[in-house]
Amino acid sequence: LVSGAEIKDVSELRDNDEVVLSEGEDIIQSLPPARFSEVRPCVNRSASCRDEWLSLNIGGQVFMTTRATLTKDPDSMLARMFTIDEDDGRNSSWSSATDATGAYLIDRSPEYFRPLLNYLRSNHFILEENVSILGVLEEARFFGLTKAVEHIEALVQEKEETEGPDAPLTRKEFVKLLIPTLVKSELRCQGLNLSRADLRHLDLRGINFREANLRQCNLTQANMSNCTLSRADLTRATLDGANLQGVSMVRAVLEQASMRGCNFDDPSGKAANMEGSNLKHAVLEDSQMSAVDLRVACLRHACLRRCDLQGANLAGTDLEKCDLSGSNLHGAILRGCNLRGTILEDMQSPLHMSQTVS
Repeated sequence: LVSGAEIKDVSELRDNDEVVLSEGEDIIQSLPPARFSEVRPCVNRSASCRDEWLSLNIGGQVFMTTRATLTKDPDSMLARMFTIDEDDGRNSSWSSATDATGAYLIDRSPEYFRPLLNYLRSNHFILEENVSILGVLEEARFFGLTKAVEHIEALVQEKEETEGPDAPLTRKEFVKLLIPTLVKSELRCQGLNLSRADLRHLDLRGINFREANLRQCNLTQANMSNCTLSRADLTRATLDGANLQGVSMVRAVLEQASMRGCNFDDPSGKAANMEGSNLKHAVLEDSQMSAVDLRVACLRHACLRRCDLQGANLAGTDLEKCDLSGSNLHGAILRGCNLRGTILEDMQSPLHMSQTVS
């Protein structure tokens, strides 16, 4: 621009151009140089556009956020509404009425929109008290926020599992059942839902947990001697250091269970029965398991390092890729076992053919 030229379009300004005011006479005021990015609309400058602050009037309540936040989920309706068209610097495929302050008007519920906006900001879903999670879920579906929908649906399912009629018992509720029960009396807990319950260090001797749901239950150092756990589901449960003397786990599911340092040895001579149990990927290292009955059990990829398995019955057991390194298998019965890929390094006693051939 030449000195004294009239500016009719601010887009004609260039970086470091000096802007002055004149009423037709001599220059009366000089302003500091105006930066092009401060006065020109967002055209072909995607980074600065994404940092642009916007006002949204959602059902009468105004929210302030950045264009980057609103377009964080590129496949969502919000992203389509507020993505800038690089050709003209305007919203690419959407136009909306604005209120007197210039805020975009969107006819939706502000209480359901707020947690979604915070989710886009932080990737964490926080729901305020008395706000319906189902209402927020519906709002997420309306705006096409796929990741938010998946997250909220998982929370809804978890809530139904923990608060519904079949919700698992808590530690406090289970202890209430234990207190009035005599030690020598049998507490019948068949089919009980105790998934994810914290039952650490409790005296659970002799309790009948047949077919109970104990998935991801924490039974660390619990006394479970002579318990009945036949057909119980203990998938991914934690039983580290538990007392399992004389326990019955016939056909129990113990897949991925953590059972480090468990004691199965009963001084009275009653062997623990784990016949047909599923112990895939379970960890039983450093456990005392002499004389345990593991016939036709599945121990694929299980870890039994340094276990005492003297006299254990593993006839027909699937030991494929099971780690038995450092274990004591003296006198153990291994007839008909699947030993493909089984790790038998540093054994405490050598295996004899009589143990593996009938």
